[in-house]
Amino acid sequence: MPALDDKQNITLSLSRRTLQKARILAAQRSTSISGLLTNQIEQLAGVEDEYERAMRRAMDRMDRGFHLGGTHKLDRDALHER
Repeated sequence: MPALDDKQNITLSLSRRTLQKARILAAQRSTSISGLLTNQIEQLAGVEDEYERAMRRAMDRMDRGFHLGGTHKLDRDALHER
């Protein structure tokens, strides 16, 4: 089984206009179109990973609950008296 860090080629179909813009952008950044796309996709994947971690932390905090410093002065029966 190949390692997750092994690289694999992909094929993209872009309009000529988009391809021309990508060439210019890559040249301005001193990289290739492949390098440009690799960087952008890795950034997107990283943002998604950060979101997932933040979501798990938030859900963990919600499961634990929050102590807001208050105390209960009434018991359950007193609260439900009508």
